[in-house]
Amino acid sequence: MTLRNILLGATVLCAATTPVYAFAQDAAPADAGTTVDDTDYGNDIIVTASKRSQTLQDTPVAVSVTSAAQLEEAQIRDLIDLQSSVPSLRVSQLQSSANTNFIIRGFGNGANNAGIEPSVGVFIDGVYRSRSAAQIGDLPNVERIEVLRGPQSTLFGKNASAGVISIVTQKPQFEFGGSAEVTYGNYDAITVKGDVTGPISDTIAFSIGGSYNRRDGYAQDLKLDTDVNDRNRWGVRGQLLFEPTDALSIRLIGDYDKIDENCCIAGNVIAGPTVAITNALAGGPSVDANDPFSYDVYNNFLSSNKIKNYGGSAQIDYDLGNLALTSITAYRKVQADTNQDSDFTSADLIGEKSDNVGIDTFTQEVRLTSDFDGPLNFLIGGYYFNEKVDQQSAIKFGNHFRPYGDALIRAASGNALNVAMLEATFGALEGNPAKYAGTFFRAGNGLDEDYQMKNEAFSIFGTVDFEVTDRLTLTLGGNYTKDRKRFSTNVVSSDVFSGVNLDAAAYTPFRQALLIGQGVPAPTAAFLAANPTLTLPDGRSANPLAGLKAFQFLPPFLNIPNAVESGKTNDGDFSYSVRAAYELTDTVNIYATYATGFKASSVNLSRDSRPLASDLAAITAAGLRTPNLVAGSRFADPEESTVYEFGLKGQWDVAAVNVAVFKQSIKGFQSNVFTGTGFALANAGKQSTFGIEFDGSVRPVAGLNLTLAATYLDAKYDSFINSAFGDISGSTPAGIPELSLSLGGTYTHEFAGGTKAIAHVDYAYESPVQIVEGLGGFPASVAQNLKREVNSLNASFTIRLTNGIDVGVWGRNLTNAQYLTTIFPAVAQAGSVSGYPSQPRTYGGTIRYKF
Repeated sequence: MTLRNILLGATVLCAATTPVYAFAQDAAPADAGTTVDDTDYGNDIIVTASKRSQTLQDTPVAVSVTSAAQLEEAQIRDLIDLQSSVPSLRVSQLQSSANTNFIIRGFGNGANNAGIEPSVGVFIDGVYRSRSAAQIGDLPNVERIEVLRGPQSTLFGKNASAGVISIVTQKPQFEFGGSAEVTYGNYDAITVKGDVTGPISDTIAFSIGGSYNRRDGYAQDLKLDTDVNDRNRWGVRGQLLFEPTDALSIRLIGDYDKIDENCCIAGNVIAGPTVAITNALAGGPSVDANDPFSYDVYNNFLSSNKIKNYGGSAQIDYDLGNLALTSITAYRKVQADTNQDSDFTSADLIGEKSDNVGIDTFTQEVRLTSDFDGPLNFLIGGYYFNEKVDQQSAIKFGNHFRPYGDALIRAASGNALNVAMLEATFGALEGNPAKYAGTFFRAGNGLDEDYQMKNEAFSIFGTVDFEVTDRLTLTLGGNYTKDRKRFSTNVVSSDVFSGVNLDAAAYTPFRQALLIGQGVPAPTAAFLAANPTLTLPDGRSANPLAGLKAFQFLPPFLNIPNAVESGKTNDGDFSYSVRAAYELTDTVNIYATYATGFKASSVNLSRDSRPLASDLAAITAAGLRTPNLVAGSRFADPEESTVYEFGLKGQWDVAAVNVAVFKQSIKGFQSNVFTGTGFALANAGKQSTFGIEFDGSVRPVAGLNLTLAATYLDAKYDSFINSAFGDISGSTPAGIPELSLSLGGTYTHEFAGGTKAIAHVDYAYESPVQIVEGLGGFPASVAQNLKREVNSLNASFTIRLTNGIDVGVWGRNLTNAQYLTTIFPAVAQAGSVSGYPSQPRTYGGTIRYKF
C-alpha cells in the first residue's frame, strides 16, 4: 500500500454522510472521576498534553488518546499491546522483562543499556519513568493513555526529543466504589485485579488497588524440559487525596510491584557452521535450526528476571484564582537482577551473563499556570532531576567454551593451530612453558564489571498564549535544559587469551615459522614477522596470527575516568516551539507548529565502552594503553530534533477526524546497534522522516463506532557515515514501516432492561520493512532480505449486566501472525543469526464487577 492509498482512504472516510468521530471518544475529563458512558459522543475528551486541561480538539498537538473503555474492549494489557491502536507507536521487548524500547514516528532508543536514556519519555501521573518495564496493564484504574508525537521538550523536562507517553490513573473518589476482575486464558494465564475507593472524611479520600498476573510460558525449552517466556508479576498501589479547601488539593501515591519471570527466548533464524559444533558439545540439538517460530529452544540454564519497582509521589495543586500552582515531587527505585543464557544454545558456552542494576531517581516539578479573561495567558515552570545508576555485571565462559574455542581455531587455521599448542608455544616464547597451560577459554573466566553513573539535570520552561482574535491563538514556548553526567567503570578481565598481544616481539619466531609454512620465502617471512602491524597490498594483515584476534572476546578494559578521559558530560540546550492555532468553525480547528527538541548525551555503561579514536594517541603517550585496545565510544553526543507540522482537528456530536502532516528530523540520533560481540553506540549525522498521520471514527448508526488510524512514514538517514556497517547515508532506517494501519469497530446493543452486548474487533497492519541495518559478518543482502510484516487481528465480546457485572471473551493475534521483532548476529557463533519472535495467539475470558 502506498501514500496514494492512505489519502484515498482518508478521503473516503471524511466524505462519509456522518462526519468522523474522535479516536478516543471515551476518555473521561481529567478531574471528573467518572468514566464517560460508552454511548456518549461529544466534545468532552479532556487531555493534559499541553499541561493544561483542554479538549482534544482544542489541543494543538498531535496526540492519540486511548481511554479506559478502549483498554478493556481491546484487552490492552501493557504498552506492547498499545501499538495495535496507535500506528505511530512501536514497542518492542528485547532480552529481558526490563528492556523495552519505545519508538514514535520512527524515532526512539534506550533499551539494552542503563546509561542510554530513551528518546520517548514515559510519564505516569506526571512522574517521569526513566526506565520502564512496559507493565501499565497492571495499574489499577487507568483513566487514559496519551501518546504525544513529535518533540515535546518545551514542556517536558527530560528526554522527550521523539515524543511522550503519558499514563493517567483515576484519582480517589469521595463516593464509595471499586472493581474486581478475574481473567483466565490459554497457557493457564490468570490475572486478578481489584481496587476500592471512597471517603475517609469530608476532605480525605483513598483508593487502593492491586494485581496478580501469572501465565505459563508459551515457548518450550526441550533441553531443560520446561516452559519459558512465562509471566509472573504482582503489584499494589495506594492513593490519598486531601482537599481541605476548594482551592487546595494534595494527592499522594505510593506503589510497589515485582516481576519474577523467565524471559525472553531468541529463536534461530539462520543456522551457521558453528551449529554442528554446538550440537556435538551438547550431545544433541543445541538450537531449533532455522525455525524461530517453533517456540522450541534449547538452553543449558534458565534465564531469570527479578525486578522490583517502587516509589511514591506527592502532587499539590493550589488555586490562586486566576493562577494555579502545581508541584509534583517523586522518588523512584528500580532494582533489576537478570541472568541469561545469552548464547541461546544448549551448549554451555556462556556460563553466566548477569546484570544487577539499581536506579534511584528523584524528580521535582513546579509550574504556575494562568487563566486570565484577557488575550494573554502563560505557563512557567521548573524541573529538577537527580538519578544514580549502580550496575554490577558479569559474563563468564561456560564448561564448553574451551573445546568450542579449540574447534573454531582448528577450523580457522586448517587444523594447523589449536588451543593447547598456542598455550604451550606462547608460554615457551615468553620463557615459561607452563605459563598459559589450561588458561585459554577456561570455564569461569570472563569479565567482572562495575559501572556507576550520576545524572543531575534541571530545566526552566514556559509557554505564552496570545489570542489575536477569538479564533486565532499564537503560542511561544521555550525550555532551557542543563544536564550533567559523571560516570566511572571498574571492569576486570580474566579472559587470558584476550590479554595476549599477538603482535608482540616475543612471538616473532612463531609468526615467521607460520609464514614459511604457508610458502612465504624466508627473507620475506622474517621481515613480515618482525612487522606484524603492516597491511599487505591485498588488504590482509602481515601477521599470520591476526585471524586469532576474532577470538579475543573479552580483552583487558581501560577503565574511566583516567588521565585522558574525564568520565563527565556537560550539556546545555534551549529548545523552543512556535505555534499558530486557528478555529475555522466551532467544530474544526487547524494548527501549524515549528518545534525543536533535545536529549542529552547517553553513556555507554557496558563492556563495549571504548575510547574515541581521537584519544588513543594521548592514551598511548600516557602509558595507559591496555593490550588489544580498540577505539569505540564512551558516550553519544546529544540529540537535537526539529519538526514542521500542520494539523487539522474536527469534532462533531458523533464524529471527529485528526490529521497531521509533518517533517521531523534528529541531528546526532543516538544509534545503539548489537553487532554480535557488543553494542556500537554512535551518533548518526541526521535522520529525518516525512509523515502523514490520520485517525478518526464514525458512528453510522446508533451503537456502532468504526475507527481508522493510519501512519505513512518516509524515513531516511540523511547522513550516517560512521555506523556499525559503514557509510549508510541515504538509506532507509531499519524497523520503520512505510505504512501502519489500525482499523477497529465496536458495536453496542442494549436490550430491554438495560443489559448490553458489546462486540469489538480491531486489525493492525505494518508494511514489510527491513528489520536491522546490517548484520556483522554477513553481506548487506542478508539483512535486506530479512523483513518484518505485521497482520494482527484482535476481538472481544462482552455482556454488561445492569448490576455492574461484565462477562466477556477475548482474543489477541487471532490470526496467529508470526514476525520477528528484531534480529542480531548470534553471540560468539559466526554465520548464525538469532531473533526474537512475536507472541503467538492468546485468548481467554474475563469477569469484571464494578460497584
